[in-house]
Amino acid sequence: MLDRLTGLEVFARVAGAGSLSAAARAMGMSQTMVTKHIAALESRLGVKLFHRTTRRLSITDAGRNYLESSGRILAEIEAADAAVAADRVEPRGLLRLNAPVSFGARQIAPLLAEFAERHARVTVELGLNDRLVDLAEEGWDLAIRIGNLSSSSLIARRIAACRIVVCAAPSYLKARGTPRTVASLADHNCLGYTLSQRIPVDRWVFGVGAETGVQISGNLRANNGDALRAAAIAGQGIIHQPTFIVADDLRAGRLVALTLDQPTVELGGIYAVFLPDRHPPARVRAFIDFIVSRFAPEPPWDRGLASLRGRGRAK
Repeated sequence: MLDRLTGLEVFARVAGAGSLSAAARAMGMSQTMVTKHIAALESRLGVKLFHRTTRRLSITDAGRNYLESSGRILAEIEAADAAVAADRVEPRGLLRLNAPVSFGARQIAPLLAEFAERHARVTVELGLNDRLVDLAEEGWDLAIRIGNLSSSSLIARRIAACRIVVCAAPSYLKARGTPRTVASLADHNCLGYTLSQRIPVDRWVFGVGAETGVQISGNLRANNGDALRAAAIAGQGIIHQPTFIVADDLRAGRLVALTLDQPTVELGGIYAVFLPDRHPPARVRAFIDFIVSRFAPEPPWDRGLASLRGRGRAK
């Protein structure tokens, strides 16, 4: 079966050249194949597109009407091809980006103005939620994932480390004392995060190989790190959270990082993930390169907190 799009191209070329042989030469196709395409087109349409004699070829009225319509179709296809090709080269169009709530609001949103200045033809749609979205089903171009990635067909690029710190407000530590060991956390009001895939809500793990665990309990659990942060700043209890949420509070003294007898476990990493494509759109590549440049070699929230990489500090 002959390709219908090629048939349209052959028809337009024959009409423009006024000759089967000239159209064949222009398209790098045999005259026999050109003739077959025209015959197949006429058979499908049920009309004659050309009057043909041994010396002359002329377009019919039906052919002239069809040429006008097919010309619009071919022009739209050419424009679509050009647009897609341009998307591969120039960052432009709508970038649908999904990120976890706290990380997206705290670390991604403040960078979008700078990205917009660099790439004025890209519009970013930022979606914030803490569930794992389906990029293909929901139409996301790019997502930020935190932690150890499960096996999937998605392409992932690590953009930053994700360090954990155990901390509490000075008011809590003054009232309840400062724990010095992992085991002593069991005697404190520890506020649990309910959405972590790696850290159970009632058990925190420590050590280089996550070999030490402690059963914790507390009077608050939440599915959002910023909610736990707010409660901790108010003096409610101890939290076990990523530095990208609490770094500013540690610098300001609203929270104090605890030094325990075992280091915290790094929470995998922070990744940009996207659907497999040998040539992802330029807007996707541009955004990933941009955030990598802003977060490397050390993410801004960890700068100046070198002492927190292992066990942290206590006051």
